[in-house]
Amino acid sequence: MLAILAITTPIFLLISAGYAARWSGITTREQVQGVGVFVMYCALPALVIRALTQQPLEEIFKLNYLIAYGLGSIAIFSAGLLLSLKCQRQPLNASAMHALGMSAANSGFVGYPVAAMVIGSPAAVLLALNMLVENLLIIPAALILAEMGNQHSANLWQTVRQTALSLIKNPILMGLLVGVFIAGTGLAVPGPIDKAIDMLAEAAGPAALFVIGGTLFGLHVKGMARDVGQIVVGKLILHPLAILVAFLMIPNIDPIYFAGALLFAAAPMISIYPLFGQRYGLGGVSATAMLVATVASFFTLSLVIWWMTLSGLLAM
Repeated sequence: MLAILAITTPIFLLISAGYAARWSGITTREQVQGVGVFVMYCALPALVIRALTQQPLEEIFKLNYLIAYGLGSIAIFSAGLLLSLKCQRQPLNASAMHALGMSAANSGFVGYPVAAMVIGSPAAVLLALNMLVENLLIIPAALILAEMGNQHSANLWQTVRQTALSLIKNPILMGLLVGVFIAGTGLAVPGPIDKAIDMLAEAAGPAALFVIGGTLFGLHVKGMARDVGQIVVGKLILHPLAILVAFLMIPNIDPIYFAGALLFAAAPMISIYPLFGQRYGLGGVSATAMLVATVASFFTLSLVIWWMTLSGLLAM
């Protein structure tokens, strides 16, 4: 257990450093947002490019992995949507946001740094694969449904079009396209550019964790126990369980990929979740859910690592 804490504690110390920097006044909200822009538009795309250009494409794009992770994520998304719609009688836009919080992991800002410490270099490849599932399946589905439930929304085709245009501008997907192009064409990247990409990629993990801590400062837990509890339990417990079942159903998946998928799924929800929630009148619930999930993930991630070690899936 001490070996597991040796992995997870530094991660949450970096998150705490970001929080302490905001609390002490060393950094402002705008400065933390600036670091977040650097991570999202520079460091994470560079990380994806590096991951895709270090190995042949056929060794990276594992269809069985994408199917398993996609199935597990969409199963939790559907369950969360139905629970909110049918059992809690929530409107469609609120239900879509609850489902999004339960099924889209913070792969870039939390999942990758944790997985990199546990499984090493394959974590960058899994980041690219998981981003495909989240950015091309889960997030579009949530936004389309939320817009359909919004009384001010346009018709379905216009909603799909606007969502697609928004996703095209996603820097992670742009990095993915660049990496695939370089790897597919065999283009030789000049040494100085390759070194710059490598330096940016190395900065992704620590900077992302610092941003998460800074973002959490100022959030308040209010009387939203039912909705927040549903989202947090769905994200930290049900999502990893669904991924576990899906991977057991799909054959011939590398055990290190299996372990990495569970680590990514056990991460809190995507960092921009409160922004989506605010757009549909759920700013308080979504921000509180992210705060609670991020704090609780210290314990749940440690338990996931402990279970994988005990079961032999992960060698410490």
